[in-house]
Amino acid sequence: MKGVVLAGGLGTRLYPLTKITNKHLLPVYDEPMIYYPIKSLVEAGIDDIMIVCGGNHAGEFLRLLGNGAEFGLKHLNYTYQEREGGIAEALGLCRHFVDGDKVVVFLGDNIIGESLADAVREFEHQNGGARILLKEVEDPTDYGVAKFSDDGEIVEIIEKPKIPPSKAAVVGIYMYDSQVFDIIKTLKPSDRGELEITDVNNAYLKMGKLRYSILKDFWADAGASIEAYFDTIRIVREHKLSGRKR
Repeated sequence: MKGVVLAGGLGTRLYPLTKITNKHLLPVYDEPMIYYPIKSLVEAGIDDIMIVCGGNHAGEFLRLLGNGAEFGLKHLNYTYQEREGGIAEALGLCRHFVDGDKVVVFLGDNIIGESLADAVREFEHQNGGARILLKEVEDPTDYGVAKFSDDGEIVEIIEKPKIPPSKAAVVGIYMYDSQVFDIIKTLKPSDRGELEITDVNNAYLKMGKLRYSILKDFWADAGASIEAYFDTIRIVREHKLSGRKR
């Protein structure tokens, strides 16, 4: 199974912190932001990883990460997203890397407080399709939100709903079989001019091939805003300190 970390974009929501660097290179407590998704993938047993970088500071990823030796990797792959075309477009750049395998896609500004290993194992045993992760949040209006049937099955994922059908937000970690690249080729840009990952997930849903796992520990979207970035640092610090005290 392959891993992809999406770390493109201009980071405008964290400006002026991102005026001279990519947001994924900013510190989150005691480590650069991008360390967290890479470590999550490696801990879950995924050691063939590609970084999708972009913006004006792409070369800094190579200087920081090198070939991934710090994470126990023999090699780290890179590709470049030339414009802000959305999550799905960025993933589409990785078709040659995934090469027919299954893939776990991790947004570079997302941080979780638990292991991905169980969800990855469930996806490995899943007969193709896709698997997403959900987390209950107080205000899901800024995320893709799952709408459920009475028996607990997802019937639709609604992007940034004004009236959310549930509090189950879609976390920025997605698992797909290789069919995802054919789906991406059929997408049309949204009103934002981007290829939306929610459209990919709904395509799998319509085929009856979407499953989900629930996150129990914390989930932080560090790049959502300055306040979210500050809150993420606090949460990560508390999480690490509590772990050291055990």
